[in-house]
Amino acid sequence: MCLAVPSEIVCINDFVATVDVHGARREISLLLLPEPVEVGDFVIVHAGFAIQKIDREAGNEALRMIRELVESEEFQEQYKEDFV
Repeated sequence: MCLAVPSEIVCINDFVATVDVHGARREISLLLLPEPVEVGDFVIVHAGFAIQKIDREAGNEALRMIRELVESEEFQEQYKEDFV
């Protein structure tokens, strides 16, 4: 299973961007995006490619829900072996 993660663009160099998710940064490709993006925009990232631009509010809300899920007791119990 794959999860597309909302990520904030912090740097752009041609068709490569650096994105940040809760302090974790990585480089992604912008080649699949149908619209231009700027530093500060949120994008959905899947398999190293930005696939869609989303508004800041939607990005922050999705990250909040992911954080709540990961911090839940049910998630921690089910996936505790994966985080050892």
